[in-house]
Amino acid sequence: MGHTFFGQHLYLSVAGNIGVGKSTLVETLAAAFGWQPYYEFVADHPYLDDFYADKHRWGFHSQMWFLAQRFEQQREIADTPISLIQDRSIYEDYEVFAKGLLEQGIMSHRDFRTYRKLYQALIQSTTPPTLMVYLRGSVPTLLERIKKRARPSEMNISADYLSHLNNRYDEWLRRFELCPVLTIETDDLDVVNRDDHRQQVIEIIGQAVGRRSNFQYRLPINGDKA
Repeated sequence: MGHTFFGQHLYLSVAGNIGVGKSTLVETLAAAFGWQPYYEFVADHPYLDDFYADKHRWGFHSQMWFLAQRFEQQREIADTPISLIQDRSIYEDYEVFAKGLLEQGIMSHRDFRTYRKLYQALIQSTTPPTLMVYLRGSVPTLLERIKKRARPSEMNISADYLSHLNNRYDEWLRRFELCPVLTIETDDLDVVNRDDHRQQVIEIIGQAVGRRSNFQYRLPINGDKA
């Protein structure tokens, strides 16, 4: 990657598709390094169940709610004096989800232009992360993890939808230049149930930011840096 961040006020953001394990990684790294965690607002989302039931009807509403909540979180992050880690960035709302809905014909061009205008205004006052951690997972892996966590709103998510989002993530992060990106392949990682896998991820993140956790193991990881 060519970057180290030792001694800095760190701001990490964890990017990735639905079910890939972002929240678990945020919790794991926050505990390991003493970082302040910021989680995605999902449980309180008033449109999410409606969106998955009828994407065309509720896609614009769902994305506008996410954008508003994400910007409110960004303001809190800007005022946080300690190092922190965030579950999903504001950039994903536009680059992955809103653009994805437009490409699939779920969001109209008129609604997308309205969304983009607001996003571009908000992003002017948003500070980029120190490091973007991108968790990649194949569609079968994502479907399996979504099934295991059994959120009612997610049970009807299709393989095609997840595949489209994966493509959008890959395209976005190939041209993302606001901060370094560390890509971790997650198909063979189980940070929920495997201590050694958690330690692998902790070590590779610690190396990326120039810090060491309290864990004693230095193991290889199935991932790469981008």
